[in-house]
Amino acid sequence: MSTETDHAARAKDVLGFSRWWLIAAAAAMMAVVGPYQYVWSSLRSPVARHLGIEAAALSTVFTLFVAVQACSQFPVGWWRDRHGPRGVCALAAVLAGGGYVALGYATTVWQVYLVYSLGAFGVGIVYTVAVNTALKWFPDRRGLTTGVGTMAFAAGPAALVPYVRANTGPTVPDGAYVSLLRTVGILIFVVVLVGALVIRDPPAGWRDDSDDGAAKQSNADGAETGETAGAGTHRKQYTWREMLRTWQFWLLYAMFVAVSGSGLMLTEKIVDYAIYHDLAPVIATLAATLLPLSSAIGRLVLGEAADRFDPMRMTALSFLLCGLGLFAVVYFGIQGIAGVFVAAVVVATFFWSPKYTLFPMLVADYYGTKHSSANYALLYSGKTWGGVLGGTVTGLLVSSMGWDRTFLLGGALAVVAGLAAFALHAPPRATTRTETAVAESDD
Repeated sequence: MSTETDHAARAKDVLGFSRWWLIAAAAAMMAVVGPYQYVWSSLRSPVARHLGIEAAALSTVFTLFVAVQACSQFPVGWWRDRHGPRGVCALAAVLAGGGYVALGYATTVWQVYLVYSLGAFGVGIVYTVAVNTALKWFPDRRGLTTGVGTMAFAAGPAALVPYVRANTGPTVPDGAYVSLLRTVGILIFVVVLVGALVIRDPPAGWRDDSDDGAAKQSNADGAETGETAGAGTHRKQYTWREMLRTWQFWLLYAMFVAVSGSGLMLTEKIVDYAIYHDLAPVIATLAATLLPLSSAIGRLVLGEAADRFDPMRMTALSFLLCGLGLFAVVYFGIQGIAGVFVAAVVVATFFWSPKYTLFPMLVADYYGTKHSSANYALLYSGKTWGGVLGGTVTGLLVSSMGWDRTFLLGGALAVVAGLAAFALHAPPRATTRTETAVAESDD
């Protein structure tokens, strides 16, 4: 990456304060909306009791969350790239905070679906704003700063789980459940609204276009070639339409779906898989507890590593090790070696979760940051199909081909995605200044 430009000093001249405050605000926002994804498993039964129904009747809620949260990011990203993050962040505060508050007052299943989906839209706004704040302000530290935000999304809810469980047990008065949701909703609203006041996008021209991405790129053979923008050239800033016309995007999309399916399968089914192999309940609980913590740490560590080394090679290594970790989960599950089984779950998750750090880096490196919110949102929509693959499809496969073969297939998908990463290289990156001006005026 460029070592000649002091991006921190440039950013401070524009902002009047350190750009790291933007990352702190983004991380705080991600941490408070993370419960929508990571705390629902602890809320489903209390919500069902509150409605007087079976918990199975709420199985679709999480599926809707994944779909809405993933698919909302493209229109949000398109808007943010043109109008800035503040307005949509304020909307996210209302939707995500209000969704939790309204959940406590829902009296029918369709109301739960509605308020959780509206909250999911707010989560999608926060997610795309947070990730792309890192991409836009930190061309020199994209991996680390993206990792901080996505780590907060996974790790933040961990602090909330004990509070939720203490106020949602079957012996706890119903009023405590409503009060819990109202408190969490207000917390989400306040933190996201404050974040909306802090976060902003850099002005046009705050740094050279040639700084965007890296000062080097990998060619088709994987060798690093210098990319110094000479007089008369700018780094090409791809619009989402231009990005869709490159084969690199579709390979990235296939990799995203495959790895998402593997990781979401592990996340959703690890407890049942441990029970299938007659491992002690404490082992299943330990694996489920360490999984999100490993996920959070992996995003930060691999993000920092990608800043120091080639992001494409780090992506390949990460997914290959994720696949090998899943193979180890199967082997040690069959052998009944509980301690190493848990360690294998930690390894597989550690190397699966960095996709949420590595893919934004690759999108920014390949396609620029001017339209990064919309561009990465399109790639992130693959999480919807990954959720279907990791949830519904693997559930059917367990019934037809068994637990072990299904988990081995998940590992194979991750390995294939890792091998596919070696085929990646940046699309054409330079255009004349005139061509760039015309492209931006036409967008």
